[in-house]
Formats: sequence, structure tokens, C-alpha cells
Amino acid sequence: MKNIFLLLLVVFILSACSSKKRVVVAPKILPTWYTHEIKSNVHTLYSVGDGEDREEAIANALSAMASTLSVSISSEFTIKSVVHDGEVSSIQRDSKNEVNSQVKPIRISNYLVLHSKEFGFSRYLVAIKSDKKKLFSSLHKEIIQEFDSIQRKHEESVEFNLMKRLSLYKNAKESMSGLKNTLLVMNSLNPNFNDRSYVNKVFDIENRYDSLLSQITFSIDANYDARKLIPSISNGLSLSKYKILKKSKNKNHFRIALHASTVKAESYGFTLARCAISITVKNSKGEVIGSNKLNITGQSTQGYEIAKENVSVKLNAMVIKDGIEKIIGLEF
Repeated sequence: MKNIFLLLLVVFILSACSSKKRVVVAPKILPTWYTHEIKSNVHTLYSVGDGEDREEAIANALSAMASTLSVSISSEFTIKSVVHDGEVSSIQRDSKNEVNSQVKPIRISNYLVLHSKEFGFSRYLVAIKSDKKKLFSSLHKEIIQEFDSIQRKHEESVEFNLMKRLSLYKNAKESMSGLKNTLLVMNSLNPNFNDRSYVNKVFDIENRYDSLLSQITFSIDANYDARKLIPSISNGLSLSKYKILKKSKNKNHFRIALHASTVKAESYGFTLARCAISITVKNSKGEVIGSNKLNITGQSTQGYEIAKENVSVKLNAMVIKDGIEKIIGLEF
């Protein structure tokens, strides 16, 4: 009788558990404005994005929008460059591989957030749009401001030494590195845009830089401890396309003086060469226009001479990484 009672009790408990309703959490459904993104048209660009917060979601949506611009440029590129041989076609040919290989970031400052939604933990969804005319105007304004800034610096550089003027145009060239793609985007946004004047300004900056560079020559002097450092400095000058001469009386000739003092040491089975390097650059009048001091420790398990050679190897790596101008103190 007792066993029957226990059996009935177990059956009752099991039936009671099975009668409980299961709690089912319905999966969150993505909003239709996110899953069915509005297609960009002739007047407006649309894009969606997600991120851990609203700011990141907007940034990703803007990147996606810029990517769309680059894709459209890439698809139109071949046709445009074949149809005509003026305006941006010369720049387009140079930029073809760049545009096809990777998305170049175009800063989109004029946009409107159409929708935003917090979607679960650490996920935010947004949909944005940008008016093509307003985007074109903002990009146009940025280009004008950039060229105005370069022109002001050019006017101020009249009293600069040749190396400082060269640095000015080098920086201008670097600031113009993204202009090719910006002009392509602007032509995509406004087919009537004539960019010839901007293309000519870019060429003018490049020509001024090349002209200054062709006038500059260097020679290198070194004390006994610094002799092995000469190839590293020469390599850096060559990489930056500077001419190297033994001597010159030209007014645009600069002399690099290397002075090194090396001390031998031992540490954990390594032979060390602690090298204090002093670099001075003088113009044709003997005036110091740049200088730098470096402390490099070479090491080797094969002796002191190899450790000193390791100093040269490390200096060469620094030249390649930072540029010769920074190493010799001529980075303005």
C-alpha cells in the first residue's frame, strides 16, 4: 500500500511539472528600415550601420556610405577615362588601382540620422542619409580651405632656408594625397564639376617640390667611431632622393657631420657597444640648420666589432622607419 502511495505521488508531481507552461522568449526582429535599406538615388545617399553605441553605429554607417561612393567611382572609372582625356582623367589613371583595391576614406560631415534603435546589449542600429549637393559643397569648401592654407604658407616661406621650404612642400604633397579620390567623388556627385584648376594646383605643388629637391646636395663627414654609420645616413638620403657629393661650393649644399663615441660593455653573455651619436647639419655658410643626438646600443655574442656593426643596423632601421629628415634634425 505504501509503495502504491509513493508511485501515485511521483506520477502526480511529474504531471504537475509537465502541465506548467514553458516560457519562450521571442527573438528580437530587426527593424524593416535596417533590413530593407533605402537605395541611394540621384539626389540622396542612404546607408545603415551598427555598433556598440550610437556614435559607433553612425561612424560605421558613414564608412559604408563612403564605400558606396568608392564602388560607384570604380565602376564608372574605365568609361570616364576612355570618353575624354581632360580634367581628371590623368588623375583617374593614377588612382584606378587605389580605388579598386581599397576604400579611401571620404569625410562625410553633412548627414541626417533617419532612424536609431538600441537593439539588445551593446548593439545600436542607425539609418542615415546625406544630400548629394550638400556633400559636394562641404567637400568643395574643404579643398578650397586646404589650398588657401598652402598658399599662405608659401607666402611666408620666402625667408625660409631651402630645406625648410622643401619641408613645406613635402607636407603639402602629403596633405594632398587624398585629393585624387576626393575629386573623383566630387565628379561622381556633380558631373558638371570642372576640377582642372585643382589638378593644376596639385601639379604645381609637385613641380615646386621636385624643383627644390633637385637643387639640394649633401656631403657626409664622420669621426673614426662614426665611419660605419655613413652608409645608413647615405641610404636614408638616397631613399629621399637627395644627391650626395663629396664636396661642393654650391649655395644649396649641406654638410652632415657625424660624431660618435662608443663604449664597450658586457651583459648576460652579450658584448655591448654603447654608442652616443651627435649629428649636425650646416649650410654653405657654415650655419647650423639642424642637429640631433642619438644613443644606440649594439649587441652581439660574437664580439665587440659585430656589436658595433649592430649599431649601424639599428640606425639604418631608424632611418627607414622615421625618415632621414627626422634623424638628422631637419624635420620642420
